[in-house]
Amino acid sequence: WAEIAGFSKFGSYTGNGSSDSPFLYLGFRPKFILFKRAVGGVGNWLIYDSSRDTYNQMGNILYPNLSSAEYVDSNKVDFLSNGVKIRSSQTDLNTNGDTYIYAAFAENPFKNSLAR
Repeated sequence: WAEIAGFSKFGSYTGNGSSDSPFLYLGFRPKFILFKRAVGGVGNWLIYDSSRDTYNQMGNILYPNLSSAEYVDSNKVDFLSNGVKIRSSQTDLNTNGDTYIYAAFAENPFKNSLAR
């Protein structure tokens, strides 16, 4: 995958263990975001999207590494006009000092459109 301004963003953040958690600046409102705990322990993959959750705080989660169905949880995130605000201290999203990776894709990726 390649990062494209206004369309996709990939990165990492360090958790703080608080419900007032990190803000991830993306430069766009996400349609879909995938999280994974990368350093500090074992964790699940988590998917949030604005098709299944149409308002904040979003709690409908898909776990692509598990065979379970959609799960509604207290692992909340907010999709904002320019990024994502994590609202959880849950270990799959925000353990103090652990590193997490993410992949986000824009809801309206118009910056690099090829209109004719």
